[in-house]
Amino acid sequence: MVEAYCVKCKESVQMKDGKETKTSRGTTMMKGKCSKCGTTVCRMMGKK
Repeated sequence: MVEAYCVKCKESVQMKDGKETKTSRGTTMMKGKCSKCGTTVCRMMGKK
């Protein structure tokens, strides 16, 4: 599981249903849901 910062919970949480996507600039990121409140959370992973 990937950890990401949730702005609603104000802490690092485990991401559930995470999927790898790319930004418009080509940077890889993981996007999923907060395991506590369900808000969308993202984590930048860097270029591949």
